Amino acid sequence: MAHRLLAPVCALCGDPAGIDGLCGGCRAALPRLPAARCPVCALPNPTSETCGRCLKKRPAFDHVVCALSYEYPANALVLGLKYRGGLAFARPLAACLAEALDAEPYPDLVIPMPLSPGRLAERGFNQAAELARLAASEFGLKISVALVRRNRECASQASLPWKERARNVRNAFDCGVNLQGKSVAVVDDVLTTGATLNELALALKRQGARQVTGWIATRTLPQQ
Repeated sequence: MAHRLLAPVCALCGDPAGIDGLCGGCRAALPRLPAARCPVCALPNPTSETCGRCLKKRPAFDHVVCALSYEYPANALVLGLKYRGGLAFARPLAACLAEALDAEPYPDLVIPMPLSPGRLAERGFNQAAELARLAASEFGLKISVALVRRNRECASQASLPWKERARNVRNAFDCGVNLQGKSVAVVDDVLTTGATLNELALALKRQGARQVTGWIATRTLPQQ
């Protein structure tokens, strides 16, 4: 009985789970991204080459690695982590992210997308930091949580039309550390327009970062 009580349970359905926090059925149901996608923004692209959007206006970030499409049940994991305080939801997301990163080169620094002080106080934790800690530990890497900060409160990106999101986060990050020649991985839970990642990449590159890569758990895809 004690062994059964201590056995891990699936974060989604409550059945017995593996070390990634999911049962086999829920793991198989996770929406994977297409293998052919733009190496810069991670949107599906049948040629696996840089997409026209990124060629026309190159983002400040250089490369994005995403694990899952932001669809059910992956979005349920993200929402449970962010808005219900379900830290157990971080493990399967981080496990999928680590799997996607298996062939990627190690960066010099791994940083979680910072929250504003108000949002951090309201939520009690930074979901990106939870994902970063778990994913980085798979490769023996440590995360750096104090290199960058948000310098002001912004409206939630999810509440805004896509066209307003870049303006909402403009100049929202400060980095006071010399990053000359460093490669930096930024961990976050969702990538939609890329505006927040782009703004943070700008702040990092102003401090000399050589490369900025997004390590993202889920990617919102255009509606068909």
